[in-house]
Amino acid sequence: MEYDAPMPRAPAIDDVFSAIADPRRRQILEILGVSGAMAVGELVEKLRLPQPAVSKHLAVLRRVGAVVATQRGRSRVYRIDAAELKTVYDWTKTFEAYWTNQLDSIREKAESRAKRDASQRKK
Repeated sequence: MEYDAPMPRAPAIDDVFSAIADPRRRQILEILGVSGAMAVGELVEKLRLPQPAVSKHLAVLRRVGAVVATQRGRSRVYRIDAAELKTVYDWTKTFEAYWTNQLDSIREKAESRAKRDASQRKK
């Protein structure tokens, strides 16, 4: 039996959530967030990836508005566009109460255990 069905296409990345689902693109954003604007060549060195791969990731991030590029001489320099990433922050912020409650619960359990251990040592 011969299989002639076309190969499924990768889903189109048209929003910032889809773009940052890729760990390499998140890594690029982290580098730009810490280091500031950077030329493609510098990102290639930091990531230790081939230039075409880095450029493809940057193109996705640029298409969704997470980064902007400017021409500086013969180099293209990228920087984060925080306005577009704010949508991610706003969405994750809805879960902040959950994280805070979890951390408070962990702290309370640790303090309770420490008190119990201290009282057992006194005996």
